[in-house]
Amino acid sequence: MKKERLQKVMAHAGVASRRVCEQMIINGKVMVNGKLITKLGTKVDPQNDVIKVNGKIVRRKEEKVYYILNKPRGYLSSVSDDRGRKTVIDLMGSVTERIYPVGRLDYDSEGLLILTNDGYLANKIMHPRYQIRKLYLVEVNGFFHQNALEKMRSGVKLEDGITSEAYVEVLQSAPTKSLIKIGIHEGRNRQIKRMCQALGFNVKRLVRTQIGPIKLGSLPKGSYRHLTIEEVGKLKQAVNRVGKK
Repeated sequence: MKKERLQKVMAHAGVASRRVCEQMIINGKVMVNGKLITKLGTKVDPQNDVIKVNGKIVRRKEEKVYYILNKPRGYLSSVSDDRGRKTVIDLMGSVTERIYPVGRLDYDSEGLLILTNDGYLANKIMHPRYQIRKLYLVEVNGFFHQNALEKMRSGVKLEDGITSEAYVEVLQSAPTKSLIKIGIHEGRNRQIKRMCQALGFNVKRLVRTQIGPIKLGSLPKGSYRHLTIEEVGKLKQAVNRVGKK
């Protein structure tokens, strides 16, 4: 880990402005690894060195990071699993930050998953109140008839209540299978599969393609990338739009 000037690390952690932090060092209020520091040129390892100001440990603010992953089948949308099954974190390669998935995709579902350490934004994306729509491509068995289309759009009665209105578009329909696009902003457990089952259809494949303004695009299966600054901005705008209504 690259070492940085002590006052810079303190300021980044929110102790005070850099100038005030410099004065604290000069005044003998700062210790590093149990040693009193009074020289402004001192450099520290922000990850491993223990910094104390007036006897209290300084904890560096974690930089917020945002990734999207094209989740394949056979991975859990969790950080770890006590049964030793593969999780989406296993796909995140050299990512060193402590990130976690925003919402879930079932073990046998695929597609777009956001991973971040920004708990504030993650909660807003998941909460139905903020109406962040998730789009899915869903392949079901059988012919998806007009009656099923209307019911799914208006709300399907499940054991935990009637679902909210959904965006539904039939892309292909044949006697043996149909491909439909479904958009929902709720986050009930296995919601789309249960909605389809309630109407007499079994889901053969489910792929999430979009969360709010964030699209899966051409990201290869099992691959991930950083969200761009512009994408993060659009995501934050989307969740903040509800609060301004």
